Amino acid sequence: MVHDAPSVWNPANVVTMLRIAVVPVFAMALLADGGHTVGGRVLATGLFVLAAASDRLDGWLARRSGQVTDLGKMLDPIADKLLVGSALVLLSWLGDLWWAVTVLVLLREVGITVMRFFLLRYVVLPASRGGKLKTVLQAVAISLYLLPLDHLPAFVGWLAAAAMGVAVLVTVLTGLDYVRDAVRIRRAAGVPPAAGL
Repeated sequence: MVHDAPSVWNPANVVTMLRIAVVPVFAMALLADGGHTVGGRVLATGLFVLAAASDRLDGWLARRSGQVTDLGKMLDPIADKLLVGSALVLLSWLGDLWWAVTVLVLLREVGITVMRFFLLRYVVLPASRGGKLKTVLQAVAISLYLLPLDHLPAFVGWLAAAAMGVAVLVTVLTGLDYVRDAVRIRRAAGVPPAAGL
């Protein structure tokens, strides 16, 4: 008996698409009137937190309803990287976050995504516990940096910097962990570690 494939227009995929659609609205809110108004920063923070929190929702909906689709698997990480990447780039553009942090995080994210693509011929490399922790830490750190820190007590800025420091450290360590797993998988498949990566 042949079962119909789930529709790509299922609730989980719609949530993912809405997360992608929020990104330009978030960017406009953050950049409003030079990027340092209290109202614009609060709105941008709220949109970012809402979009980041819904990351869990789409996966839960897909599994609960048995409507996991290839489109959903492709769009979910794209939505994550668009949201985090745009937030980091805009914060650096506004002078609130060192460009070194943004470049380091984006290089890791793009690098691991490309590596996963090349590994698809052998295995789907799932998100590790560390990878999931990294996502949460990045979301928390970025949310703190999005706040109107100029109008808040100094300790909030220190907290934001500390959170970002931890997020960057975990981002790098989990990236190295994924590379180690990739090398192990390729060796098990009889492929030299340097070939194709």
